[in-house]
Amino acid sequence: MTRIFSGVKPTGHLTLGNYLGAVRQWVAADQEPDEALFCVVNLHALTVEHDPARVRRLSRQAATLLLAAGLDPQRCTLFVQSHVDEHTRLSYLLECTATDGELRRMIQYREKAAKSLGAGEGVRLSLLTYPVLMAADILAYGTQEVPVGEDQRQHVELTRDLAVRFNQRYGHTFTVPKATHPAVAARVMDLQDPGSKMGKSHESGAGIVYLLDEPGVVRKKVMRAVTDGGDGVVHDRAARPGVANLLDILAACTGTAPEVLAEGYSGYGALKRDVADAVVELLRPVRERHTELAGDPGAVEAVLREGAERARGLARPVVDRAYEAIGMLAP
Repeated sequence: MTRIFSGVKPTGHLTLGNYLGAVRQWVAADQEPDEALFCVVNLHALTVEHDPARVRRLSRQAATLLLAAGLDPQRCTLFVQSHVDEHTRLSYLLECTATDGELRRMIQYREKAAKSLGAGEGVRLSLLTYPVLMAADILAYGTQEVPVGEDQRQHVELTRDLAVRFNQRYGHTFTVPKATHPAVAARVMDLQDPGSKMGKSHESGAGIVYLLDEPGVVRKKVMRAVTDGGDGVVHDRAARPGVANLLDILAACTGTAPEVLAEGYSGYGALKRDVADAVVELLRPVRERHTELAGDPGAVEAVLREGAERARGLARPVVDRAYEAIGMLAP
């Protein structure tokens, strides 16, 4: 039986990119005879300036949307990161295993730090070290597979490196995980800026399809998507990134290869209409189920409490073993 772990950060409303790049994989994994854990990684939301009330609100919304997307708490473990102390316990041990150079090479750190410094703001230490906390999230559960979007591949590679290094220094303690990615739409791009991913915390939402957007809003955003110069519809991410992004989204919605889809269009208008229709239908059941679940917040909270209890039971033996291996006295 394969153990799977992944998480979502509550720094903004979940998007189509989150759904196609990660959440839909989670739901598929939930249906297999594997052991799957999914987490709202709310501690990661503290690495930048934030509103505490908004973090709490988005954490609840993320958990509700994961259930609405199809995660079954009878078949998987859904919980909130801060409810399980083993994550932060293990993170410090891994900080003692990682190096400063490794963390400063992380692409997301360099990008976010440059943005903060450019705005005249300080860079929080946690922005540098949060990949180690992410490694702890994964390693605490003996995770074998981490289904994530393409942008998280570097962090999973760091997790693998830290697991191997710890095992070599202190004896075999951690399972070395691997990242898994969907065949298409692993990295959905912003509809207005196809050179940037469709991120939750983008300053402008014009190119972002949120899971809770009304159908009319979804259609407007897709129909206004940036396309590229040139004749015809072709799937070429380098030369025609806007059109390629639309084809990737349609491919992820329909299960047809983007190159094959491109052959059926002679103009952008028809492509955009079909993408809009496909996305609206893809998200319709998620929105409807979210409305139902949001009306009973107590039920969602019960799922998270039960999930945290199960998660603690799995993580505590692993983390206790790591503390013993590295030289800590037993309590």
